[in-house]
Amino acid sequence: MRALVVEDDDKIASFIVKGLKENGFAVDHSPDGERGLVLGQTVDYDAIVLDLMIPRLDGLSLLKLLRKAKPAVPILILSAKSSVQDRVKGLQFGADDYLTKPFAFTELLARIQALLRRRTQSEEPTTLRIHDLHIDLLSREVIRGDATIDLQPREFSLLEFLARNAGRVVTKTMILEHVWDYHFDPQTNVVDVLISRLRNKVDPNKDLIHTIRGVGYVLR
Repeated sequence: MRALVVEDDDKIASFIVKGLKENGFAVDHSPDGERGLVLGQTVDYDAIVLDLMIPRLDGLSLLKLLRKAKPAVPILILSAKSSVQDRVKGLQFGADDYLTKPFAFTELLARIQALLRRRTQSEEPTTLRIHDLHIDLLSREVIRGDATIDLQPREFSLLEFLARNAGRVVTKTMILEHVWDYHFDPQTNVVDVLISRLRNKVDPNKDLIHTIRGVGYVLR
């Protein structure tokens, strides 16, 4: 999962970015609206956290432009403006949720996860199942058959990305963009190394994670 955080307060931004990374997100940060607009329009994000009081381009104006460019991406406003009028205005401008400062990171994460579940419209919104593989997105528990598998955050993020795209081939570039928070050289072997680690834990018989030579990988 890849998220964009648009927040000009360095302390708050660092807190959010660190927390999201620890929960398996790849995260980009913009300290102003103009940079946030460029990122939001050009990068495929799974969720956007947006402060309203940001320099260069205010949050509501940015929200309108992002909603026009990416109508389906979940956008959560995070703001010190806490009046009912402010919250209503943010939702009317296109936000999917509104959280006021100060806030608990656990609540922010829960709200983002709820927006992602709504977007996927899954019958089992908190879990992903492929054959005998079960992934609990809330507890981050992974079970294959009867065995519980312990994954590192990056391994879990990769498995989740593959599972959300089950049956669809994903390229190394797509994996780099969604599992890491910056662009690696596409020629790097970091994806192959992580795939190998994940296979050793989840798919030792290589019957679930398949390599499509010259293209990428597919979970099926």
